[in-house]
Amino acid sequence: MNSISPIVLMLGANADVAKAAIPLYISKEYTVIAASRSTEELKAFAKDKQFTAQQMMVLYFDATDFNTHQNFYDSLPAKPHIVIYAAGFLKNNEEALRNWEDSFNMMKVHYCGAVSILNIIAMDDANQNLERIIGLSSLSGVRGRKSNFIYGSTKSAFTQYLAGLRQYLFSRNIQVNVIVAGYIRSKMTAGLNLPESLMLEPSFIAKAVINAGRSFVIVPGFKWKMIYYILRLMPERLAAKLP
Repeated sequence: MNSISPIVLMLGANADVAKAAIPLYISKEYTVIAASRSTEELKAFAKDKQFTAQQMMVLYFDATDFNTHQNFYDSLPAKPHIVIYAAGFLKNNEEALRNWEDSFNMMKVHYCGAVSILNIIAMDDANQNLERIIGLSSLSGVRGRKSNFIYGSTKSAFTQYLAGLRQYLFSRNIQVNVIVAGYIRSKMTAGLNLPESLMLEPSFIAKAVINAGRSFVIVPGFKWKMIYYILRLMPERLAAKLP
């Protein structure tokens, strides 16, 4: 890739928030490397948006295939300035409780895969361009709740990993942010019975990604900010009564 534009590496780029963020980065003259298992969908997306190969490049990336991560990173046409981990996988709690593979897949996508690839990226001291890593997490990871504690635990682990990574990279002046999002209207939540008044559009979350500053935790939306602080401060005897 012969580019003087700064590079955004979007991992899990077929996620709705990722696809909403890609045009925003391109409008700011970034080159986006969009990485996902869903390469054909991303190529169709790029064609529909009329992005050039210089603006958006599509690569295959499987968050759960840990043994390929080093080669994936080493083979990048350019090392990134910004890295966004947006890969997601959701199974309802009852299914995950009865089927270990469902639980394990959420762990692999949200935590194990993230740690695997982000460790590689963070330990590349030769990449002097790296300035920011952003992870898409969830309010489900703030407190354990009986209705989604397996999914929530994977997001909680991811958030804690990013918190430590932020401290580890502080001396190199690399920012690490976590987007702690509420309910997003997306293909992952399609069919779930969620309150309409709390639904957020992927484009809204994408703007929070693009505008990430120095704060570690970013909670998009005023209502969700209030819910975030309530969940954090709620006594356990009350939290135990949550659905």
